[in-house]
Amino acid sequence: MKTLDIGQVARWSGLPASTLRYYEEKGLIRSIGRSGLKRVFAETVLQRLALIALGRTAGFALEDIGAMLSAEGGPAIDRQQLSSKADQLDQTIKRLSAIRDGLRHAAACPADNHLHCATFQRLMAAASKQMANGKPGPTPPNKD
Repeated sequence: MKTLDIGQVARWSGLPASTLRYYEEKGLIRSIGRSGLKRVFAETVLQRLALIALGRTAGFALEDIGAMLSAEGGPAIDRQQLSSKADQLDQTIKRLSAIRDGLRHAAACPADNHLHCATFQRLMAAASKQMANGKPGPTPPNKD
């Protein structure tokens, strides 16, 4: 089994050594010993770090990622949790798309005053409703 010291893992993964030590503290990765003062890892740690990066990119918390990694190093994925995260991302995409569309409309609106534009009024009403409900961002308005 090939081993890598923490400096090599940091270079190959692009993560600072402090992050690697933090991941080890959280139980996400495990060193297999030391070479002098440096932690030593099995080469498979790079694959585990890639799985962690994938989970982080998808928006999972480190605790959730840890629960999806088996002790042997491979994934132990909860498919229902992935489906739920995908649904959350769909809602975020929908919300951000509505915000983008509202900004584009406001930028290109032919009305002399945005407050006289029916579409802009709907955007403001949706934003106000979201604020009152404690939710960020507007929902998509009906288009003219």
